[in-house]
Amino acid sequence: MKLSWTFGKAEKKDFHRINELFVEMLQTIYHTEQVDGYSENALNRFFDGCDEWICTAIDNNRIIAFLSIEVHHEDKEFVYLDDFSVTKQYRDHGIGTEMIHKAENYAKEIHISTILLHVEKSNTAAFRLYERLGYCVYEDQGSRYLMMKNI
Repeated sequence: MKLSWTFGKAEKKDFHRINELFVEMLQTIYHTEQVDGYSENALNRFFDGCDEWICTAIDNNRIIAFLSIEVHHEDKEFVYLDDFSVTKQYRDHGIGTEMIHKAENYAKEIHISTILLHVEKSNTAAFRLYERLGYCVYEDQGSRYLMMKNI
């Protein structure tokens, strides 16, 4: 199978496909089919045209991956990479790496130098990816790590 994908910005019409990928991600991490997806309006803030958005990877007019990008303007400004899923058949082809680079470039564009993300300790593949991309464990939070990168 020849893979080719493009990147985009999710819109409200993409909610159901993003929710399918979110469920797939949770099932992979927790090794169970018994997971809940997003509530109907859970992603609305990403579709309103503000700082926060969902990066999508698209192949053959179908979303195959997504990454939620949150912008925090607190005491310390940071970009938080939240939910992140690449559908199974597209994993290990560099899509995740490219999506993280897109998020990092966005952080640079908006002049924020710190990026944070969480990873479940059981999700060793994701942990290795983040380490390879320069993220370091900032805090051990029991079942997961908070990882950070300054760009």
